[in-house]
Amino acid sequence: MARQPVTAAATAAAPASWSKSQQAYHWLKERISSHEFTPGYRLVLATIAAELGMSVVPVREAIRQLEAEGLVTFTRNVGAQVSMIDNGQYRHSMEALAILEGAATALAAPGLTADDVRRAREINALMIDTLDHFDPRAFTTLNQKFHSILFAPCGNPRMLELVNAEWARLGHLRDSTFSFVPGRAQESVREHERILQLIEAGAPPAEIERAARGHRSATLAAYLSHQHPDDHPEHPAGTPGDTAHSAAAPSRPTP
Repeated sequence: MARQPVTAAATAAAPASWSKSQQAYHWLKERISSHEFTPGYRLVLATIAAELGMSVVPVREAIRQLEAEGLVTFTRNVGAQVSMIDNGQYRHSMEALAILEGAATALAAPGLTADDVRRAREINALMIDTLDHFDPRAFTTLNQKFHSILFAPCGNPRMLELVNAEWARLGHLRDSTFSFVPGRAQESVREHERILQLIEAGAPPAEIERAARGHRSATLAAYLSHQHPDDHPEHPAGTPGDTAHSAAAPSRPTP
C-alpha cells in the first residue's frame, strides 16, 4: 500500500503533554493497528525519524515499548519488524484478556450509570443490525466500543492499561475473529445482553466477572474449534461458556 509522505506535521495534533517518544509510539501503533504497517514490515529508525521530524532516539524508545507489548520483534542482522501473526500469541492474548477484562468489568460495574448501560445497549443493538449483512470488521469495532463502556469506570488504572494493551495487540494479531466464525456473532450479542442485565440487577462482582470472562473465553473456544476441529477444545481460561446458554435473546430474532 502506497503511503503519503509524512512530515513533522504528522504529530501536530498530538497532545502538548506528549514527549517525542510518546508521539512516535502512538504514530507507529496507529499504523500497526490499521495494518498500514503489515506483519513483517521493517521499521527503519532513520526513515521514521525523518518522517516525524525528530531524532532516532525517541523513535528507538517507542519501538522498544512496542516490542515489550509484542507488536514489534527485533531480529539480529534484520532489525525491528512488525511482529508476524501467530495463533499461539492470539490465544495467549485472548486468555489474558478474558481474565483481565472480566475483572475490570466487575470492578467497573458499581460506577456504571444508567446512561452508560443505555449507550452500551444501543451499541449492542447496532451489532444486532449488522447480522443481516454481516461485516466482521464493523462488528469488531462496535464490539470494542461496547466493552470499553463497561470497563471504563474501573478504578484500577494498571488493569485498564493492561486491558487496552491486549485489545491493541489483538487488533494486530487478528483483524476480526468473527471473519472465521461469523456464527459466533449471534451468540456474542446475546451474551452482551446477559452481562448488561447482571449489571442492572446489581449482581455480585464475582457473577459479573464470571459472565464477562466466559463471554471472552467462548469467542476463543469458537475460533480454536474452527482452526482445529478435531481437537474439540473446552472453553479456555477455566470458565465454561454458560453465558451462551443462559443469555437473553437479542432485541429481535437473528438468522
